[in-house]
Amino acid sequence: MGLSDVIAKELENARSICSEYGEGDPHCRAAWDAVEEVLAARSHQPTTPSSLEQHCAENPDAIECRVYDN
Repeated sequence: MGLSDVIAKELENARSICSEYGEGDPHCRAAWDAVEEVLAARSHQPTTPSSLEQHCAENPDAIECRVYDN
């Protein structure tokens, strides 16, 4: 089960719990806290560099990789 599947499951769970107990219920808030935890975990996952980032890592002197300070 990938992280996207876990997020979908937690979202479905939170919606279900909140429709059953109501938006102000502690069960509902806890369910949305679980969603936020999973989303935070996703934001800390390493990302795959773009093709330009890979190119610049291999060719830092290339024109398209120049960075100018203003």
